[in-house]
Amino acid sequence: MINGQLGIYLDNAATTALKPEVLEVMMPYLTGNYGNPSGIYKEGRNAKAAIDNARVQAAKAINANVKEIYFTGSGTEANNWAIMSFAHANKHKGNHIITSAIEHHAVLHPCEQLEKAGFSVTYVPVDKFGKVSVEDIANAITDKTILISIMFANNEIGTIQPIEEIGRIAKERNIVFHTDAIQAIDTIEIDVNKLNIDMLSLSAHKFGGPKGVGALYIRTGINAGTVMFGGGQERNRRAGTENVAAIAGLGKAIELAVKNRAEKADKLKRLRDYLVEKVLNEIPDIIYNGHPTDRLAGNANFCFKYIEGESLLLMLDMKGVSASSGSACTSGSLDPSHVLLAIGLEHEIAHGSLRLTLSEDTTTEQIDYTVETLKDIVKRLRELSPLYEA
Repeated sequence: MINGQLGIYLDNAATTALKPEVLEVMMPYLTGNYGNPSGIYKEGRNAKAAIDNARVQAAKAINANVKEIYFTGSGTEANNWAIMSFAHANKHKGNHIITSAIEHHAVLHPCEQLEKAGFSVTYVPVDKFGKVSVEDIANAITDKTILISIMFANNEIGTIQPIEEIGRIAKERNIVFHTDAIQAIDTIEIDVNKLNIDMLSLSAHKFGGPKGVGALYIRTGINAGTVMFGGGQERNRRAGTENVAAIAGLGKAIELAVKNRAEKADKLKRLRDYLVEKVLNEIPDIIYNGHPTDRLAGNANFCFKYIEGESLLLMLDMKGVSASSGSACTSGSLDPSHVLLAIGLEHEIAHGSLRLTLSEDTTTEQIDYTVETLKDIVKRLRELSPLYEA
């Protein structure tokens, strides 16, 4: 049994297993303590206390003020709030936004919607490792620029961006800086003040918490607008009765993530390096994507030449290995990854991608089995491939 299910689960960038300690914290608010946190009676006060505690836990994890943490229904909602709501609330200051070509679609699609509404967006390119150039960002700034949004670390290829340098430039130019840190918080220390981050997005299910809850850090003084109307929740910025159990779960999950962060990162890096070395040594004609060192500890992304990634995933699944070809949010798409195309890979090569993302429960025995299985599957698929014959 792996994470409560049969097989080997290597898609932790898509979602992680709910930690037992997190479930334990959540359970009272799914059963007896089901009061509405807006109520003044005891059950309501208990629910509100759980939310307040989670806000403290989330703020402490990134060295923010408690009043700067806002709970959302997902990381996607947090990104939409930070980009779309902020842009509309500040359009009197300017209409230009800077982001990168390899952002998650939860950033790219809101930017595309803003372009339809008359905003201008610069999509800064990346190098072959998936890194943005700080110089490119600086050169893209105009007197109309109101927001820079660059992800902390890429969800597909794991590359970590030069966040501190970007934050410094944004602060010098008096531009608000947002980062999607959804993939990074559990293995990288993040101090929003040291890094000059003005807004930061989180999602609980990426670090051992429940699905359906996220958070947005908004620095005091930043007008990020209102993301949802109808009530006074989240200090009048996000209406709707709070998901108390999920919020309590996020708080506990981020507390655990920060407490065990260094130990987890070290373990994942050792496992990842072991995996990468075996794959590169035992399977020919592959490309290892992302930065060789400045990358997420548990992320390994490959392209296997002459084969198609969907077939690879299906055959791995039949052998009990769960993996992905990129972002879980686009797994139904037949188009190659926009991230892999942005780092310069050709379409036919990008189609043969495989992302393996590890957890603390991953073992070297599981990695050995996965690599041996991969060798057999890749060999079989290449024997059927006209590209390989050519």
